[in-house]
Amino acid sequence: MGLPTDFRYDFIAKVLITPEQIEQRVTKLGLEITEDYQDSDHLMLLGLLRGSVMFITDLMRRIHRPLTMDFMAISSYSGSESSGFVRIDHDHKASIAGWDVILVDDIIDSGHTIHTVSKLLMDRNPRSLKICALLDKPSRHKRHITIDYCGFSIPDEFVVGYGLDIDEKGRNLPYIAAVDLERYKAGNRA
Repeated sequence: MGLPTDFRYDFIAKVLITPEQIEQRVTKLGLEITEDYQDSDHLMLLGLLRGSVMFITDLMRRIHRPLTMDFMAISSYSGSESSGFVRIDHDHKASIAGWDVILVDDIIDSGHTIHTVSKLLMDRNPRSLKICALLDKPSRHKRHITIDYCGFSIPDEFVVGYGLDIDEKGRNLPYIAAVDLERYKAGNRA
């Protein structure tokens, strides 16, 4: 798939998922969640900042149930590598006790982040806790993770776009693209 003409980053290798594919899949996820929670009046989407912002915003507009949302800021990446250490920079504000919580993340890579956060949230007594991820890299999992709502499984490539970044670059792209890490590193040395 060719790169769009408004392309702004020279480290993009290829587009993996188009805006149209994202829109179609997010719509389907919204319909699934609407169906699964048709009897819930206490539904909360809990997004992991900052990568999930575009995804959670589009997803919540496609869920036809009363819901609320909150956010947590989590750190686990430095550049293109997961550190394996998960730090909570900002906790959610609302109590989740008794709520049906859907933890929304941009990407499941090693699984350390989602595992750590899920464990913490279960100690806070939600009625239920499910995981929703836009992207999953199953070949990189180091933890067993059950993703209840998954947008796309992708190969082991570093990706940006639709909220995902590399050192804060690429979040604003409307598609998901693979990064040429050699080109990225060479550009940062210049």
